[in-house]
Amino acid sequence: MQNNILAVPFRKGAQLMLSSAIRQYISTKYDQHPDMFRQDLDVIDVLRRDAINVREPHPTGVPRLQAYAGQLVWISGKFPIDIGADFTWYPALGYNTERPIVHNNLKYELANILYNLAALFSQLAIAGNRSSTEGLKTAASYFSQSAGVLTQLKKEVIPELRTTPPEDMDEHTLDSLIQLQLAQAQECYWQKAVMDGYKDASIAKLAAKVSDFYNEAGEAAMRSEAISSSWIHHMSAKHHHFAAAAQYRAACDCLEKRKYGEEVARLRDAVACVTEGLKESRGGYLHKSVLEDLNGLKRRVEADLQRAERDNDVIYLNPVPAKSELKILDRATMAAARIPPQVSAPLDYLGEKGEFGPPLFTKLVPYSVHIAVSIYEERRDRLVNQNIITELETLNERLHEILSSLNLPGSLQAFEKPLGLPPTLVQHAEEIRQADAIHRLQRSFADIDKLRAADLALFEEGRGLLQAEEEEDVQLRRKYGTDRWSRPESRCEPNQGTKLWDQVKAAEGWFENSGSSDAVVRDKFHGIEPTLAILSGPDRSLLDFVPSSRRTEIPETLKPAINRLRIAYNDITRLEGRRRRKAETLREKARSDDIKSDILTEAARLERTHAVATAIVPAHFEEFFEKRLDLLYEPDLELVQTEGAEQEKLITELIRVNREFESQKKMVGDKGNKEREQALQKLDTAYYKYKELVSNADAGRKFYNDLSRIIGGFRDGARGFVTERRREAQMLEDELNMPPLNNLSLGGPQGRMQPVQSPPPPASSWNGNAGYQGQPQPQPQPPSNSFLPPSQPRQSVPPPAEAQIQSWAPAGETVAPQPHPPRANPMQGVWNPGAGIKFANTPPPAASPAGSSGAAGNGGQPTSGTWDRNSAIRFG
Repeated sequence: MQNNILAVPFRKGAQLMLSSAIRQYISTKYDQHPDMFRQDLDVIDVLRRDAINVREPHPTGVPRLQAYAGQLVWISGKFPIDIGADFTWYPALGYNTERPIVHNNLKYELANILYNLAALFSQLAIAGNRSSTEGLKTAASYFSQSAGVLTQLKKEVIPELRTTPPEDMDEHTLDSLIQLQLAQAQECYWQKAVMDGYKDASIAKLAAKVSDFYNEAGEAAMRSEAISSSWIHHMSAKHHHFAAAAQYRAACDCLEKRKYGEEVARLRDAVACVTEGLKESRGGYLHKSVLEDLNGLKRRVEADLQRAERDNDVIYLNPVPAKSELKILDRATMAAARIPPQVSAPLDYLGEKGEFGPPLFTKLVPYSVHIAVSIYEERRDRLVNQNIITELETLNERLHEILSSLNLPGSLQAFEKPLGLPPTLVQHAEEIRQADAIHRLQRSFADIDKLRAADLALFEEGRGLLQAEEEEDVQLRRKYGTDRWSRPESRCEPNQGTKLWDQVKAAEGWFENSGSSDAVVRDKFHGIEPTLAILSGPDRSLLDFVPSSRRTEIPETLKPAINRLRIAYNDITRLEGRRRRKAETLREKARSDDIKSDILTEAARLERTHAVATAIVPAHFEEFFEKRLDLLYEPDLELVQTEGAEQEKLITELIRVNREFESQKKMVGDKGNKEREQALQKLDTAYYKYKELVSNADAGRKFYNDLSRIIGGFRDGARGFVTERRREAQMLEDELNMPPLNNLSLGGPQGRMQPVQSPPPPASSWNGNAGYQGQPQPQPQPPSNSFLPPSQPRQSVPPPAEAQIQSWAPAGETVAPQPHPPRANPMQGVWNPGAGIKFANTPPPAASPAGSSGAAGNGGQPTSGTWDRNSAIRFG
């Protein structure tokens, strides 16, 4: 704090080579070499270094901060928000200013730069010479620009932060700082009006608005976690100070217009306001200059009040109106948030001759094109993997089911190799050993469990936020009723609520289905685990597991059937092998499908032909994607249909030949081969089941990795939605807690309202013949030198933005505006024309009969008691 004005302090940033993160990102995500942008990388580091080193209130710091902020806005279209740079900043306000906050977030960096720009404007306003009218105009302009930059930060940058803002950048803190800057700008205009000798009425209007701004700043500061107690007391003291100053100037205007009673009432309210402001000095929170201003104003107001009361009591005898009868002071608003054009439209200042210099990384592929490349690659991979390779693998799985049901190739191998191990079994066993099959699958299952747990934690967090917000909304709806709590329920909220709750339902289904699939895969593994252990063991274990056949030679009658079955089986295995090679070829084709050069050509064509009226976005490449995918992968999609038809033919032939083989085998007898056939078939089935499990594990890992991105987006969306709903609920609750407008008041430092009952009017009746007949009743009246009613029970409400100036008296002494009751006559009755004038030493006239109103009323002679010039006049 400097003198009686508050300055927004700077946020401190740590040194960082932003060029390193940009260089790394270009190297990994783009096909352009970072050295192409060496000059731009050097410039961005210089801009950041100059910007974060602005720590003193000097005008040269403004273009440094604005230039870096403008380049940050520009490169946000080239790079993602999480570019890979950990920006470290220290809070400027609050109780954790020594604890750094780190985010890998370009918008967070931009928010800090704009915050420091607002702080610089604020400090420039204070550092200037405010002893002249020109200096005051300059200071007010700086304060207004500070408020404008903070407004831009609040409305445009913070909503795009994608994370919870720091305490000194949350909504309530920014609201308080904006209103504080406007209050101090308005105070400069007020001070200039005083120096220029404006009329008291105009100065009162300016002071009233200063008080309003300080009050709004203090109210927002009370809801902030970062604004200190000393600042809150300062805002409250200034709020009461300018309320008193406004009433004092209004009283001076009343004196000039000879409204002596109103002058006394306004001076009394001014004393009450300044007294309330002095209460903020308890605890030593106020700067001595603020305290001196309050005491000086109090001495001046009390002196004028003493003079005004004496003159009115002795000379003017004007009735002093109650506070509730005083007209609310008008406001003259001079201060307004003004966003510098360099902040609101920074791209307009980029160029070869622009204020911020040429835009950086202009030759880099636009980020929207980079996103379009990612979209194409994802769509291509989905087409290749799901529509082609997965379909081919499904056909292979059906093949193995048919072969297993036919006991192939075990039944063939038992006859063809009655002793020892078949060559294909030896190859399979060696492959299983090399792959460490059992441990590989176990590691894959453990990885899948970790990925699933991480995804589930993200989902539970997002769903928990939505459920907590829904419960809060239900409680508030019960509290205020469905008629008053009119906003839609979170599940029915049209913008985001319905979508998020639909995602909850969909995600629950995903996790349930994936859990069932995981269980099926594990059951398959447990079913073949003992057999895999044999395959991965030494050959001696395999020989022990596979018994030798008792028959060492193939009967001649069985050889033709075995040969036909072997040919059919080989056709099947060749078909399967061809599919595996086709799948590998497709994967390699997808990997080599580089769209970057073609999409750059397409982007250039779009720009050249003006096919798009706005900046290029990924949606502009949809037609290009469809044509390219059809051209490259439509033949492979047709191959799936051809493969299916060919497989059905081969399976039909295999089943026919196997039936003949089984018939011949029964004729010659298969004694001694059954056990060997079953063992060989079991080992062969375990091998193919292992291959299937490996494919399932890879698919499971990919599924949970993809799901992580989806659930992460859902969680972030839920966070933003819940934050906005809670802010909306707070605003609605504040609105519902406000009293009717005719009961609003700003009494006390917290703006508490006090309902006050108006005194009942004097009892009187109207008689058409008799005129008014007063029935004087004793009424409780406050003392003539007090306009403050007795204290009433407090009712806490938020103050309105525009309220009565005269209501800044202590909380126990405020009065809400009420309909004006008839003022009691000091003569304790209403004058009756028929009663005449009562003179000293004259007996009262006899009571008139009912229905008569005296001589003046019926045209008769005047009654006794008429005025005698020789007699004194008696009052009361």
